[in-house]
Amino acid sequence: MKELIDLAEKSTTYKRNEFLKVGGTVDTNVYYVVSGSIRVFYLNEGIEQTLRFGYQKNIIASLDSFFTGQPSDLFIQALKKSVVKIISRQQIEAFLITDSNRVFWQKVLENPAVEQVEREIDLLTDSPQKRYQRVMNRSPQLFQEIPKKHIANYLRMSPETLSRLKKS
Repeated sequence: MKELIDLAEKSTTYKRNEFLKVGGTVDTNVYYVVSGSIRVFYLNEGIEQTLRFGYQKNIIASLDSFFTGQPSDLFIQALKKSVVKIISRQQIEAFLITDSNRVFWQKVLENPAVEQVEREIDLLTDSPQKRYQRVMNRSPQLFQEIPKKHIANYLRMSPETLSRLKKS
């Protein structure tokens, strides 16, 4: 992972609630979270729907826009003051010249793909208890890094339901 992170020519500090990317824009960057916490969401009829979180040592991107070069409806927002290293698509393409780097990049991309499948299973699980338990087992750090209201949104439940589940 260090090889990829070292591609970043700069680190940027984002204030709480500041956007790294807004919906309807093209973003061909990959973000490595040095510190803080980030969320990826989209607006569904004006209602925010959280898709993913990132915190220290995570990589976040609007992968649809990154790969296609087209605008994406995704928003990427700092939930608290966050330091992020920014790696451009051009830097990654130059990095991918060697076979070993391409194999490494493929492994980097496997994690978000697997997480997406797990996320889809979470959304198909009827029981809020099961959704909560799956996320708790998979990402216990989430509950230390991310505000409860955003976790509840991610789990598609009310903050009150999340509180009840945490107590039981």
